[in-house]
Amino acid sequence: MDTTPLPGKQTAVLLTGPEKLELVREKDIQQPGPHQILLEVEAVGLCFSDLKLLKQFSSHVRKQEVCGGLTSEELREIPSYAPGEKPTVLGHEVVGRIAAVGDRVTHYKPGERVLVLPDFREVATERSNAAFGYNFEGGLQRYVLLDERVMIGRKTGEQYLIPVESGLGASQVALVEPWSCVEDSYVTRERQTIKPGGRLLVVAERGHEVRGLAECLSADGKPAEVFTTLPEPGQREALAAAGLDGRDVSNPAELPDESFDDVIYFGASKPGVEALNSKLAREGILNVVTGARKFGTKVSVGVGRVHYGLTRWVGTTGHEAVEGYATIPPDGEIREGDSILIVGAGGPMGQMHTIRAICSGRSGLRVVASDNHAARLEALHRKAEPLARANGVSFGMVNPAESPPQGEFSYIALMAPIPELLEQAIELAAPNAIINLFAGIPSPVCHELDLDRYLERRCFLYGTSGSTIRDMKIVLEKVTRGTLDTDASVDAISGMAGAIDGIAAVENRTMAGKIVVYPELENVGLIPLERLHEHYPTVAEKLEDGQWCRKAEAELLRVAAKR
Repeated sequence: MDTTPLPGKQTAVLLTGPEKLELVREKDIQQPGPHQILLEVEAVGLCFSDLKLLKQFSSHVRKQEVCGGLTSEELREIPSYAPGEKPTVLGHEVVGRIAAVGDRVTHYKPGERVLVLPDFREVATERSNAAFGYNFEGGLQRYVLLDERVMIGRKTGEQYLIPVESGLGASQVALVEPWSCVEDSYVTRERQTIKPGGRLLVVAERGHEVRGLAECLSADGKPAEVFTTLPEPGQREALAAAGLDGRDVSNPAELPDESFDDVIYFGASKPGVEALNSKLAREGILNVVTGARKFGTKVSVGVGRVHYGLTRWVGTTGHEAVEGYATIPPDGEIREGDSILIVGAGGPMGQMHTIRAICSGRSGLRVVASDNHAARLEALHRKAEPLARANGVSFGMVNPAESPPQGEFSYIALMAPIPELLEQAIELAAPNAIINLFAGIPSPVCHELDLDRYLERRCFLYGTSGSTIRDMKIVLEKVTRGTLDTDASVDAISGMAGAIDGIAAVENRTMAGKIVVYPELENVGLIPLERLHEHYPTVAEKLEDGQWCRKAEAELLRVAAKR
């Protein structure tokens, strides 16, 4: 084990219960055990997701006890494991340097600079997975203890500590994590066929033809199991003609919930399709084929599971099931000539979506940023308008409290977890529109939507949650090449003394952009960039057109460390 002397105590932000945050000045710094890594935290970005843990605490799905991926004996050896009611440390957008390692650590060495991937996807909780800054302590402290058995996936071998160049600013790297969540929502691949080896349910109402099933099959194979509710002989014959052998079920509502990868519904009955909503497994697709008929009323859709369960509702007003799968794009990427509406664009994540769209390199784009807060729109305009000019993108802003968005949009991204915004998105959707439900509506929530218009417009509604190592590496590469400046989203900086105020600012939406905390600056409070000159004039002089940058960061660490 590395024997470099370490300080004995540190300042940390401790979460001890729902909405109970405490700035602790004498938290122990623990020496790493045989399998452990002590990370010295350089910078931490504050995130809206921190508020979910702040309010839910032990009921949050990622604050639960670990039930897979590590043994109970291994968990007992990790002092930073903090499930359930145990106090934890927030902060999952983290970059740092390895200060010390245990004698059985084989993949990491002291001095290495790393970016933390917070989702430990191979370490399971009952309803989710373990995570850094949740049931394992996070980065709002100078030193945080990690365990190599957690940081390397046992099945995939993936490493959750990503090497980082020394030449990049700490805030640039820490903000790769939230930017990678944005990236994930555009690059995640979408399934466009019936899942090979999966479970398929085919349901038809009386008087509806069953057509186009064979064309929905994947080149990689058929589903392993097929269940059917087909009341007419001709419907069953069509299934057999597609080479599918189904097991008859008189009432699909009695089938187990969340058990089907694909549900194909031939009909236009509100109760008929709503009964199938709960049957979708994670990443399942519900394909609605109305056969030129209409529901004539709004239909309840599991909008929460679109984001957290990655479920998809697709379909067609025609007669062929394959037409429904054909509405699914290969991914959620912006297309050439898209007219883009970003709802909630003035917040931190909305700013990222806006900047990414403008800098996507696609031609013929129109980007409209929508937000109810005039000050947020003004802050976004200062950042986005020069980028739009440089990239030849038509850019506009709208405050819907004063004037609603005009026209139709072929790409709509939603930053607020408000189901009613989905209703508005469908009303504004152009033909073949993509609707990116980026905000996490709680998983159990259903909401009534105009499914007739959704199908007529051939819309595709999708959502994503979190990011992967691939996403983080994509964003990190962009930052390293200089094609993306994650610092563009910074609105304020802080030391540990201002971290709790920073979390309150995130909750109260008093900052348009991101807040970055530097744990080594124990006594520095929360400072908006627009007021930086009042506290550190030499740091303010280093800003680039009022924007945070590596030179300003270096000056802050130089002058503030002396106080």
